[in-house]
Order: sequence, then structure tokens, then C-alpha cells
Amino acid sequence: MNNIPYLLALHSIDGLGPVRLRAVLEYFKDPKLAWEASAGELLRIGVYKKIVDLLLETRKKLEPESYAKKITESGIKWISVFDETYPKLLKEIHDPPTVIYFKGEPDWNKKSIGVVGTRKITGYGRVATERFTKGLVAGGLTIVSGLARGVDSQAHLTAVSENGKTIAVLGGGLNNIFPPENRGLAARIADNFGAVISEFPPDYPPLPGNFPARNRIISGLSLGVLVIEAAEDSGSLITARLALEQGREVFAVPGPITSELSKGPVDLIREGARIVFSPDEILEELGINRVKSLESRVGREKDISEEERKIIEALENESRHIDEIGRELKFPSPKISALLLKMEISGLVESLGAGIYCKK
Repeated sequence: MNNIPYLLALHSIDGLGPVRLRAVLEYFKDPKLAWEASAGELLRIGVYKKIVDLLLETRKKLEPESYAKKITESGIKWISVFDETYPKLLKEIHDPPTVIYFKGEPDWNKKSIGVVGTRKITGYGRVATERFTKGLVAGGLTIVSGLARGVDSQAHLTAVSENGKTIAVLGGGLNNIFPPENRGLAARIADNFGAVISEFPPDYPPLPGNFPARNRIISGLSLGVLVIEAAEDSGSLITARLALEQGREVFAVPGPITSELSKGPVDLIREGARIVFSPDEILEELGINRVKSLESRVGREKDISEEERKIIEALENESRHIDEIGRELKFPSPKISALLLKMEISGLVESLGAGIYCKK
């Protein structure tokens, strides 16, 4: 498409969403003609008066070429739905973003999977997110998530730590990273591990109403969506249901029956999502073979002591407090502490904090 600065200028008009903006562009054929159109012409093709008034007001103070230059100088790139390199899967959805702004180097058509869940992540959820993300990265998948607190952040962090690729989809503009504590993570992703992207203009605020729209991009970019820990009203369930509507696979990790955060995945399973206990099940369902070999726990355990083996058996099916393990095995406190520290260093167990351990 020609006159891209005028497309970006039109895209900055609040209320010209992807469906309405696409209709305007199909009518005028050229974004410059649409930008310069009269109020009467815009009203005749169905643009609401409130949006027309905003466009006319914006035209007085925004010069498209200067606007596009300012975006470029801030290090932000863009891709439009009219470009050949636009993500093929995303283009298939009902309302693909007209413009995607991004920082980083995304491989738009590499196989990807969405990993989402609660912002109030538990120790169980952290371990599950790390375990599944590692396996999915080993399968060569890009991890797509929303940079939110909790499961999203853990999925991005694990992908980065495994030297994998990840795409963080924002609910506001790239100049308004939210939550603010994830600015460093966003910068690290953009530097070397994928991309941070948004359909919102760079200075657009991360308003609550933006996030359901953001969720359709997470699912739209992905072959499937994995949900790890979610309450019944969690936004991650919106992502999963959008994935179902888009014809994508949905996977759910079961959780403890004592946790409110297990209810969301259970609801999805009732609606047809596949229950999964390992990343290999997801890779198999998607027809993907591992491209990396994960370290075998059997290999790590072959030379351990009998005392360490007893600890692993005690943690076989649940996480437990150090004092509880010590009492069951009749090990004194200094000994159980030393053993668990050694096993944590060697990668056999993992500390969940507050003295609680699980098998890694």
C-alpha cells in the first residue's frame, strides 16, 4: 500500500478500529485520500460523526510524514495487514489488526503457541509454567503471551532463559509498557529474544478495555493456547475461547482441587479443551518433534545417594515443606537442609519459597 504515513495517521484516530478502518480503506483505495476526505463523504460511507469530528480535529495538528518519522526515530517499526510479510495465521481471524507496531525481530510465520494464565501465580503455577514453556521451546515454538504479571511473565522469562523466542503482546502502546516492572523484561525480549508488539499507537495508554482486544492477537498468532492456572473470571479464559472461535487448539493444565485457580482450566476442559500433563502431549497434538533434547531426569538421578532418592520419592506427587520431609524420613534439620541444597544445585528439586520444595 502507498502513502503509509497516512495509514498510520488514520490508525491513530480513536474509534477507527480494524473493521471500520478496513472499510474506509476499501472505499478510498488510498489512505491519503481517506485522510483528506470531506466530513460529508466520510459520513456517507458510515463513519460515525464523533469519529469524523475527531479525525478533522486531528488533521489540524498532526502531519502524517512527521508523525511516521517520529515513530521511526523512537525505534518502533510497523507492519500492515496489506504487507506480504504480515503473519499468515493472524490474517485469518475475523478482525486482524490493520497495523502492528513492534520492537525486536519477530519471525512472524514461525510456529507459535500462546501461554496464558492468572496474574496471581502460585508456586505450583510457576513450576508448571516453567516446565511447559521449557518443553515447548525445546519443540522450536515461539512463546506468545501478554507480558502481564504472573503466568505471562513467567512464560516470557523461561523462554528467554532457554534462549528461545517469545512475543509479548501489549494492551497499550509501546511507549507505555505495562506493568511498569516489566519494562526491563520487554527491553530484553526486544533486544535478542523475539519482539514486543502492539496494535495500539505508540503513546496509547494501557486502558482496561484494551486487553480483550489484545487477547485475540495472542490466540491469532498461535497454533494453540495453553492455560495454566486461571480463576473462573480470568481474562486468560477470554484468550482461550477466542482461540476456539479461531479454530485453534486449546490446552489446559489441571491444578489442585483446593485452589480457586484450578476452576478456569476445568471449565475449559468441560468445553472441549485438551487436558495436558506434559509439553510432549502438546507437541504431539500439533505434529511437532523436539528440536532440542531436554536433560533427562533419569540421567541426573542415576548416581544419587539413597538418602537423596528417598527425598525424591517423598516429593513424587506433591510439593512439601522441608520440616515435613525431615519428619517423614527421620532426618535431622541440618541434614535435610544440606541434602535439599545439594539437590537444588544439581537440578533434582526446586525451592518454591517459604521452605517448600518440589521435584524438578
